[in-house]
Amino acid sequence: MTAAPRWRGFAQGLRLFCVGLGKKVLLANTAGVLADSLLPREAAEIGFIGCFSGVAAYTFQIYFDFSGYSDMAIGLGKMMGFEYPRNFNYPYTSKSATEFWRRWHMSLGGFFRDYVYIPLGGNRVSTPRFVLNTMIVWGLTGIWHGAAWNFLLWGLYWGVLILAEKFFVMKVLDRLPRFVSHIWCIVLFFFGWLLFAVTGLGNVGEWFCAMFGAYGWLGTSTLWELQSWSYVSLVPIFIVGSLLWAPWLRKKIQAWAEGDPHRAIVAAPQKDNTAVPPCQVVCEGPVPAGRARAVTAVNVLADVALLAVFVLSCMSVVSSSYNPFIYFQF
Repeated sequence: MTAAPRWRGFAQGLRLFCVGLGKKVLLANTAGVLADSLLPREAAEIGFIGCFSGVAAYTFQIYFDFSGYSDMAIGLGKMMGFEYPRNFNYPYTSKSATEFWRRWHMSLGGFFRDYVYIPLGGNRVSTPRFVLNTMIVWGLTGIWHGAAWNFLLWGLYWGVLILAEKFFVMKVLDRLPRFVSHIWCIVLFFFGWLLFAVTGLGNVGEWFCAMFGAYGWLGTSTLWELQSWSYVSLVPIFIVGSLLWAPWLRKKIQAWAEGDPHRAIVAAPQKDNTAVPPCQVVCEGPVPAGRARAVTAVNVLADVALLAVFVLSCMSVVSSSYNPFIYFQF
C-alpha cells in the first residue's frame, strides 16, 4: 500500500471516529441522563408522561451509544489499516420489523443467520419448521443479551412480529401509504425497548399499563419532578441524528458534481450495504473544475464540523463524570 492510500484511510477512519464520539458523548449521554432518572422508578409514580419519556430517552440513548461505539471501533480499525463492515444502517428509518433487523446490529444478525438459522434449515423447510426455526433464533438472540426473562421476552417479541409480517402484516402495509409503515415500525421498536430496558416482568406489565393511561398523566409526580419538559428542545436534534439526511445529501452533491443532478438517490439501501460510507463527498466520475472546487469546499466544511464535534466531545468528557457504559448488563 502506498503512502497516499494509507493516509487517506487514516483520515477516513479519524472522521468516522469523530462521528462516533459525538454520537456517544453529545447525544447518547444526554439522552441517558433522562433515561437513568426515570427507568428505575415505579410506573405508578411517574405515569404516562414519565414512562413515555423514559422509554423515548432510552430509545435514542441505546442507538446513539451503540452505533457511536461501533463507528469509533470501525474508525480506529481504518486508522490502523483494517476494514470492518458497518454495524448500523439508520435502523430508525425502517418500515417493518424485518427491515429494522437488517439495519440494526448487523453483525449480530449476520452471526445468527449464518451459524444458527441456516444450519437449522432456514426457510427451505416446511411452514411449521420455519416458524420453529425463527422462534429458536429470536429466543437465542434474546438470551444472548442477558439471562433475564425480559431479554427472552424481548427476543420472542421480535420473532412473533417478524413471522406476523411474513404471513400477513406486510400484505396490508404494502397497500397503505409509506408513512403508515414507518409509524408501524416506530411503535414496534418503541415497545421493544420498553421490554429491553425495564427489568422484571411485573415492572414491564406496569409500564405497559402506564403507556395506556392506567396511572394517569403524571402518576404521583409533578411535571417539574419528572424533568421531561427540559428535554423537549433536544428531541428534534435526536430525531435528525437518527435520519439518513447525511448520506442523501452526500450522494446528491456527488450527483450534481458529476453532472447528473436528477439521478435517483437511494440514501441507505437496506440490502447489500455493509460498506462503511465515507464522511465526505467522493466523486467517481469526471468533475468540472468549478464543481470540483465546490466539492472541496463542502468537504472542508465537513471536516471543520467534525473537528468541532471532537472538541465539544472532549470538553464534555473532561467536565462531566457521567459517562455510562450500558453494555455491562448484556
